[in-house]
Amino acid sequence: MSQERTAQTVASRRPLVAIVGRPNVGKSTLFNRLVGGRKALVEDIPGTTRDRLYAEVEWGDRAFTLVDTGGLDPGSEEAFATLIRRQVEIALAEADVILFVVDASQGPTATDLEIAELLRRTGRQVLLVANKADNDRRQQAALQFYELGLGEPIVISAYHDLGVDELRRALMALLPPVEAATEPPTELALAIVGRPNVGKSMLLNAVLGQERVVVSEVPGTTRDAVDTPLEYRGRRLLLIDTAGIRRRGRIAPGLERHSVERARQAVRRCDVALLVIDATEGVTAQDTHIAGLVLEECKGLIVVANKWDLMPDTEESRRRFAAEALARLKFVPWAPLAFVSAKTGLNLEGLLDLVVEIGDKRRQRVPTSRLNAVIREAVARHPPPMTGKRQFKVYYVTQPEVDPPTFVFFCNDPNLLHFSYRRYLENAIRRHFDFEGTAIRMVFRGRGEG
Repeated sequence: MSQERTAQTVASRRPLVAIVGRPNVGKSTLFNRLVGGRKALVEDIPGTTRDRLYAEVEWGDRAFTLVDTGGLDPGSEEAFATLIRRQVEIALAEADVILFVVDASQGPTATDLEIAELLRRTGRQVLLVANKADNDRRQQAALQFYELGLGEPIVISAYHDLGVDELRRALMALLPPVEAATEPPTELALAIVGRPNVGKSMLLNAVLGQERVVVSEVPGTTRDAVDTPLEYRGRRLLLIDTAGIRRRGRIAPGLERHSVERARQAVRRCDVALLVIDATEGVTAQDTHIAGLVLEECKGLIVVANKWDLMPDTEESRRRFAAEALARLKFVPWAPLAFVSAKTGLNLEGLLDLVVEIGDKRRQRVPTSRLNAVIREAVARHPPPMTGKRQFKVYYVTQPEVDPPTFVFFCNDPNLLHFSYRRYLENAIRRHFDFEGTAIRMVFRGRGEG
């Protein structure tokens, strides 16, 4: 798969600008200010941004990819800090321009000096950004950062939008104009979802072939929904790695609550969701909750049994696991089950092929004449039950939309339709047309509803 898969963080097509700095200097606030929306989590907790967050930015005739990194503390021996440092180093290797953010309210620190030395060794173009300069005293104090040896600091307050225009002008001067040719749009968006610590980030890294997201044994390591463009067999995909989804009401206020909502938004944005479950634990109640969310949003779904390297890889073991999974996920019987190991690479080869296949199925359109013939045959074989003295009747069916496949049933009265008969009609469609792997939307309109 690696021969036909290219992890392109758009940096290979557009200049990449990386925001780096020690923890809690306002990198995420600046990222959001430059992007124009709340994409990175912002909270007064050092190390809030754990992963590299990418966003495509266009300013007039300049276009680039902006990456927000985790806080860099070169001297820290803490495991998480080591992982974040590795993330930053990867981002620096990709970057064309670096925005080195320092805190004007504190002045230069030993960590700032270490980072400055690290940046000088990269040979990249560096803009020194003195953030949190929201009063005259701090603006004067920002001049102390000359000692870092990276030139004149650009003095700003990202939170109050002070000096940001000057930073934009300085950055635009380092970037080439956009070429006339436009890039084709993303064909398929894929969300990686699941409860915490089931291996979502490791799965993403295995698919990409690089350490794109911090992987740790601590549940909830990935706090942000992290987007990564990807080219696979000539198709443009967008991979979204999300924070573990937890039931509403069990989420601590603040950071985790916002992360969960971001994960829900990632599901809404995607075409196909990979629901990653821990094969050693089987399908849990929380897994069924997440599958229900994907169904509610009418998305494609693949159930990924990760950590299969810890299970006996026999036909009987797979059959038993599949039967138990189907019993828990009986409301999405159309979702395929993949047995993989992100750690060893077991069975990952066909995973993206399956994603692309499901994406194509979501875009297929059924001929109206054949669709109506299938429904007429189904109704004749098993007529709807009576509701009092009335019976549900279908007059005509059409498919006005794709992605998701949407079928509109013109009928006498939608209130006469029992949920079991609705499922029967859906099964009839699925028997005759291949929509495996995706939810379908069914709309019932009574007379006079148009």
